[in-house]
Amino acid sequence: MSKGKTPYIKIEPPGKKARQWVKKDNRYVSRSYTRSYPLVVEKAYGMTVEDVDGNRYLDFTAGIATCSTGHCHPRIVAAITRQANKLIHMSGTDFYYASQIKLAEKLSRIIPGKKNKRVFFGNSGAEAIEASFKLARFHTKRTLVIAFYGAFHGRTMGALSLTASKTVQRKGFRPLVPGVSHVPYAYCYRCPHHLAYPDCNIQCVEWIEDVLFRTTIPPEEVAAIIVEPIQGEGGYVIPPKEFHRNLYRLAKKYGILFVADEVQSGMGRTGKLLAIEHYDVIPDITAMAKGIASGMPLGITIAPSEIMDWGPGSHASTFGGNPVSCETALETIKLLEEGLIENARMVGNFMLKRLMEMKKKYEIIGDVRGKGLMIGVELVKDRKTKERAEKERRGIINKCFQKGLLLLGCGPNSIRFMPPLIIAKNEADTALSIFEEVVSKYNIQIRKEDI
Repeated sequence: MSKGKTPYIKIEPPGKKARQWVKKDNRYVSRSYTRSYPLVVEKAYGMTVEDVDGNRYLDFTAGIATCSTGHCHPRIVAAITRQANKLIHMSGTDFYYASQIKLAEKLSRIIPGKKNKRVFFGNSGAEAIEASFKLARFHTKRTLVIAFYGAFHGRTMGALSLTASKTVQRKGFRPLVPGVSHVPYAYCYRCPHHLAYPDCNIQCVEWIEDVLFRTTIPPEEVAAIIVEPIQGEGGYVIPPKEFHRNLYRLAKKYGILFVADEVQSGMGRTGKLLAIEHYDVIPDITAMAKGIASGMPLGITIAPSEIMDWGPGSHASTFGGNPVSCETALETIKLLEEGLIENARMVGNFMLKRLMEMKKKYEIIGDVRGKGLMIGVELVKDRKTKERAEKERRGIINKCFQKGLLLLGCGPNSIRFMPPLIIAKNEADTALSIFEEVVSKYNIQIRKEDI
């Protein structure tokens, strides 16, 4: 779908037009947004993003993993146009329309678990998490919730109360929703019990039962354990199978709901429809958003009907599940089923292999981890001490931008690769060649500093 050679840098970014728009943004737009570099987008198609100065970039951000079928996929544009010509909004919280019902039926069939599932529609990942949080408390009649260090679940007050990714996200907003306790995630360097439990992937779960439940939190008061199958914003941390299996067994032992946050990891990104499928666990509640509607706003909370047992008025959303987003999601699912999930797996494996080869060559790459097209590269100044290369991470991302490759960071010192699922091997090869060229220069700088 690319129109012309990509990447193509016509004017060193940011160009004159981009600088003008950034200046206006600084004047009129909320300063709460985080911008990694001055990319001002004019249009996009497939894997290509074009800025206001005519520069073309390979997009390995996919609108933060939302544009799963690429930018402006013709079938997605057609689905949006067809529905917009018929009905844009009527509020599914007060009325019925076929698009919402069809999507709920489709999701009930394809999401792993019991057949008698129900769907709540929101507009975003944060709304999907808010609904999951409320539903867990409503169904269990319990008040406490367990979440994890490094987790990112959103920035609304309930979702923020579960989030423990960066202090800046919480600073100035307390008091938060009470009753949330955070515990170590598998392989989490933050784990305060790492010396006591060196086999962290298993023992972090045992610590919940052996320490937390015995000293601080009665398990019979815990409504839910809310967890990302693969941590996203926290650094693309991928736990071994034992972690989620043990966590699930712990939840079932005490009648606690297992809630999977699939907002970033779901909808084919990891080479399966849901990332939790890699762990042979079926959640009680699943929250999804981002890639489900190819860039259109949509949040999904799905659970068996015996769990989603709240009544009319308990929870609702005026715009959630609007007809345009629902039809877009239905078309997105068709494209996923027609080969995009398999493509994510194959191209992801290709990328992982190349990145592992880079790790052998460049000491600045401390770790490479991923499943499908959810890949993280951790940068370090010293592999032995694991000193974080945070400044170098920022420099590498910016230099890649100047060379026509769009990337974003995650965690304190990692770079994430999350391109649209339509990506071809030659596009992945081009992007990785740019990345290696930049990394090689930063690697030399670090080695000189060490001498």
